[in-house]
Amino acid sequence: MTAPELVKSFGMHFRVVVADSPELRDEVYRIRYKVYCKEMRTEREDQFPDGRERDIFDEFADHCLLQHRSSGMYAGCVRLVYSDPVNSPSLPFETFCRDSLYPSVVEGVLPQRGSFGEISRLAVPSEFRRRKGEQGIAIPMGSDDQQERNATERRHQSPHITMGLFLAAAAMGLIKGMTGVFAMMEPRLSRYLHQFGLEFEQAGDELEYHGKRAAFYISREGLKLNGDMADLLDYIVSEIKAQLSLQSSRH
Repeated sequence: MTAPELVKSFGMHFRVVVADSPELRDEVYRIRYKVYCKEMRTEREDQFPDGRERDIFDEFADHCLLQHRSSGMYAGCVRLVYSDPVNSPSLPFETFCRDSLYPSVVEGVLPQRGSFGEISRLAVPSEFRRRKGEQGIAIPMGSDDQQERNATERRHQSPHITMGLFLAAAAMGLIKGMTGVFAMMEPRLSRYLHQFGLEFEQAGDELEYHGKRAAFYISREGLKLNGDMADLLDYIVSEIKAQLSLQSSRH
């Protein structure tokens, strides 16, 4: 797939939305509750009686949604937590995984508060992903044939969703001038991203944190996107900048 084709395909199916209003933030928290509390059960439902999964880091983060154009549904969300040198708390990976970190990777980064962030709380609802162990079989959404076809079409676009969300967070970091970002993820996800030129470096031991995960770090120099993905990142950056500019003009 050539670069223009990838951008065209992504833009045809999805739209990156900066969650810069209370209403859009509410959509983010609802998706996270659905995914983390109801579907994956990595968070307890009774801790979020209003049906919205939130934590202390949300106040110090930029949030993005990925909207599926044809259905209008939100296909996922992600946030970029920033390390404000004055006001923000330690980032999630620092809070929960500090003892597992590799000094050789992080010791030159962590003192530079404000220059890095963390990609976290990436969530994709079940109707936009495949169930684990189903060997690529789409999840039925009901007995209606058209509904089935629509569900299958959405899930076949899952690589767009994964990369779209990661690139949306990366775009936010680039726009803010960050020199790098951390992420907690499964090593296999890091390998998947690496093939597209997102060269995350493992920054800590693997540990049990909502499943087997480790801290990873990517600097601007590690952003070696393949031609098609580089064009997609540029497209997403332009989408986000346009929304931020519109937001700024309203204030």
